[in-house]
Amino acid sequence: MKLQNEKLQNEKLVLLLLAAIQFTTNLDFLIIMPLGPQYMRVLHITPAQFNSMVAAYAIAAGISGVTAGFFLDRFDRKTALLWLFLGFAIGTLFCALAPTYHLLVAARAIAGMFGGVTGAVILAIVGDVIPENRRGAAMGLVMSAFSVASIVGVPLGLVLASSFDWHMPFYAIAGISAPILVAVMRCVPPLRGHLEHAREEHPAARMLAVLMEPNHQMAFLFMAVLTCAGFIIFPTMATYMVFNAGMTEKQLPFIYLAGGSATVFTMNWIGRWADRAGKRRVFTYMSLAACVPILALTNLGHVPLAAALGVSTLLMICMSGRFVPAMAMMTATVESKYRGGFMSVNSSVQQFSCGLAAWISGAIIGQNEKQEITHYPVAGLVSVGCVLTCIWLARFVRRAEGDLAPAPVFAETV
Repeated sequence: MKLQNEKLQNEKLVLLLLAAIQFTTNLDFLIIMPLGPQYMRVLHITPAQFNSMVAAYAIAAGISGVTAGFFLDRFDRKTALLWLFLGFAIGTLFCALAPTYHLLVAARAIAGMFGGVTGAVILAIVGDVIPENRRGAAMGLVMSAFSVASIVGVPLGLVLASSFDWHMPFYAIAGISAPILVAVMRCVPPLRGHLEHAREEHPAARMLAVLMEPNHQMAFLFMAVLTCAGFIIFPTMATYMVFNAGMTEKQLPFIYLAGGSATVFTMNWIGRWADRAGKRRVFTYMSLAACVPILALTNLGHVPLAAALGVSTLLMICMSGRFVPAMAMMTATVESKYRGGFMSVNSSVQQFSCGLAAWISGAIIGQNEKQEITHYPVAGLVSVGCVLTCIWLARFVRRAEGDLAPAPVFAETV
């Protein structure tokens, strides 16, 4: 009993540290979007150029994810996580130092190159360490870092940007990455359970095994459409709320404060619900619910602040609520020995989809002489189409055989 309690405590500590890393990478990605109006004003760029900045991170992460998929399963998960997180922190520092739009786009690509694969390693660790029957709750805890980033990080980042300039949030993110890196070095045990068979196959053969498995292919398609559903509308949301819904730039933090405060509770609750009721069923319910706020927000006119916050908060609850059971389903589709490569490719699919969705969104939307965003309702309809397609695709995502028990990581190290 004592050993079991120690194991659970160690699991929770690792999950909290993974959530801390997720917090910094999510904040780095999130902080760009509400700063859209400021970037457009200070850097004299168009909405399409701003979406290109968002896409640069995603496309770079996609390319690096494919590359990492060849060899990620050949290393201790902890070692891979440390080096990737260090690269992400350096890339974020380059963002803070970038003096022009083009150098900022390049720095975003560097941050994405490491940040995207960092997320893949985190998900692989959760899949390796946490058994399938508790993985929904674990995913809810790790992914609630998105909510904390929304509650604390984004409003604080916006305050720093308005008080100083847009460089300051990136300095802050790079600064908080350092103590997290040290904590992971000291507290996370070696994670080598997947290495038993890792070197029995050539990296190219392992990648081919990941890519040619029909269940994996369906999972990748599912993730691509899942990601597109959100990123058709999210990059433009803050700009739309300012130019069309009547919010001011100083009021934008309230969107992330309200949405994050709600989702920090709902994501954990949805994770536990998915473990009890079934991940596919909960995913379907949350996806259907998401269609309502998608259509409401993308057709929002000039409304009171309370109405704007109500719609945006409901959107964040429903959209993030889809991801918790979806990611638990994804980690269960692959055997542990292939999980690092699989999640790396999955990260690439996700990031390429972000870039593609941002590009599609940039092609759909426009801006009139009053600076109002146009054709946003069309983007909303495309998003709903992706959501409904995901519900159908989820029926074909199957759990891999033998994915019930984790590797005995903590039993060996306590």
